[in-house]
Amino acid sequence: MANPDDIFRQTGWPGLRARLFHLYFVLRRPMTLGVRGLVHDAATNSVFLIRHTYVPGWQLPGGGVEVGETLAEALVRELAEEGNIALNAPAVLKSMHFNCRSSRRDHVGFYVIEHFSQAVPKLPDHEIAEAGFFPLDGLPEGTTPATLRRIAEVFGEEPASPYW
Repeated sequence: MANPDDIFRQTGWPGLRARLFHLYFVLRRPMTLGVRGLVHDAATNSVFLIRHTYVPGWQLPGGGVEVGETLAEALVRELAEEGNIALNAPAVLKSMHFNCRSSRRDHVGFYVIEHFSQAVPKLPDHEIAEAGFFPLDGLPEGTTPATLRRIAEVFGEEPASPYW
């Protein structure tokens, strides 16, 4: 009688089983993952905010992590798309948050960016209605509560909340 472990090793069953379980959980319990970046210009003590065309309020740039993409790669892509911003040094992952307002399975990686360049200001397009740098003591009316919380966590005495 053959040893079952030998049969599993020969047939590749453990790897197949792991892939099948992974597929089951992806289909059964999908989770979404996003990134947001707080771009801080220390020289002017300002932060970069955007206003989308499809949701209200001023917020930090960012978006969803695509299949096959790391959080850092998604952040670089989103900063370029939404702000013409390029990183001059790696961004710092500040915290992870559960975004229960979006869904029961959404999480956001929050980064702080202090070394960057912006060759040209971001002009409005089909996704971004407005974008720009705003002084910390002069944030625009309509800045979202989540954006205000993240700013307070970075520049104030507020501890990082586990919720977006």
